[in-house]
Amino acid sequence: MPRNANPTPGGWAGSTTSGRSWTGGGIDWIAVVSAERAYYERLMAETGSDPATLPYPSRLPERQYPLTSQFLRIGRRSVGRGIQPDIDLSLPPEDPAVSHEHALLLAKPDGTWSLVDLGATNGTLLNDEPEPVPAHLEVPLQNGDRIYVGAWTVITLRKG
Repeated sequence: MPRNANPTPGGWAGSTTSGRSWTGGGIDWIAVVSAERAYYERLMAETGSDPATLPYPSRLPERQYPLTSQFLRIGRRSVGRGIQPDIDLSLPPEDPAVSHEHALLLAKPDGTWSLVDLGATNGTLLNDEPEPVPAHLEVPLQNGDRIYVGAWTVITLRKG
C-alpha cells in the first residue's frame, strides 16, 4: 500500500474573503508529464487489452507544469462539462484512459505535495506500487515520485 493517507488538504493559513489564504509552499516544484512504454506494456499485459485498439503514441513531447497553486487538478478537459484541469492531459496525443477529473495535487505547509485520486475509473498508481492509491485519501509525495495515470502517462514530481 502507498504511503500513509490523510483526508485533509494542507497549505492554508491566515484568512481572506474566503477565510483562507495560501502560504505559497511548494512553488519550487514542477510536474513533468511524459509517456512510459514499460508502464503501457505492463498495463496491456495485465488487462489483456489489445494494443491495436489503444496504440502507444509515436511521439509524446515532455511537458512541464510549475506547481505554483495551492492545488492542481489532473485530468482531461471537457468544454461541455466545464472541466479545465491545471495539468491537462487532453493535449495531443490524448491518453483516453485518463479520467476528466482524475487526481489532485495539494501543496502542504512544509513545502511538500500530496496526491489525491478523485475516484478515477482506471485508478492512479504511485512509483512501483502494484495497487492503486486509495481514492479520496491524501498520499504524501516526495521528490522524484512517479504518478501513473491512464494507459501511458507518467507525471514525475521534481523539486528545484
